Amino acid sequence: MGNRFFGWYFKCQGDGGTLSVIPAFHKNGKNSTCSIQIITDDGAWNVTYPASLWRRRRGFGVDIGKNAFGREGYTLDVSGEGITANGSVRFGSFTPLRSDIMGPFRFIPFLQCRHSVISMLHTVDGEITVNGRRYLFEGGRGYVEGDCGRSFPEVYAWTHGFTEGGSVMLSVASIPFGLFRFTGIIGAVYEGGREYRIATYRGARPQMIEGGKIVIRQGKKTLTAEQLTRSAHPLNAPVSGAMIRTIRESAACRARYRLTDGEREILSFECPVASFEYEFPN
Repeated sequence: MGNRFFGWYFKCQGDGGTLSVIPAFHKNGKNSTCSIQIITDDGAWNVTYPASLWRRRRGFGVDIGKNAFGREGYTLDVSGEGITANGSVRFGSFTPLRSDIMGPFRFIPFLQCRHSVISMLHTVDGEITVNGRRYLFEGGRGYVEGDCGRSFPEVYAWTHGFTEGGSVMLSVASIPFGLFRFTGIIGAVYEGGREYRIATYRGARPQMIEGGKIVIRQGKKTLTAEQLTRSAHPLNAPVSGAMIRTIRESAACRARYRLTDGEREILSFECPVASFEYEFPN
């Protein structure tokens, strides 16, 4: 197999703050490594490990040395430049989407990047200490997604925020497709036990992507996500499997979300601790 990457994004949020952890595997040419990135309200850190420590579990999950990630939760034992993190968290039952977020696009070969949403919402309990700061989760909330492919899109935006009874995710990216490019959209709103899907393959089209504000129209539905504050920290991202690109994520910024269906407002709220990556030029 050629240059590639795959990894998962585990987000946990509670009264003690926001903590996201990304275990990943990356291959570029003959060079294979794995890594764990940690993002908090305060900063972001990356620790690289030899590929020999990567152990993929049957089904869902992975072990990297003493670090273990799975459907039941994860355990951290990380020590690297500027970062020491240890502890464990337990997850409640996952809330998956009704079907693959990629829809029919999952059948298209040679896509630059494929996205998955593993759980829109689940409970989190446990404690993680990062550089001496305790992140205590007692009935906290969690979200899990994944990415695989060769490279992150050159231009994209991604956001996730918890609502009172669910969560919202949205990703908009410029997708190379042969000699052409198109704006690919995947999004989901899970609220009150109902799922609302927003996606290119369902007719979604961008109405505005400017200054941290994203407006998507799909038939009579309109989904708006707007970043109100920025507290971005650098993360490593893949280019042809090598983690050589720097992107910036705000792990806990203020953002506003709104979903309408014609004149009917389905959801409208301001999230004080949303996650946002905005890699558009404006």
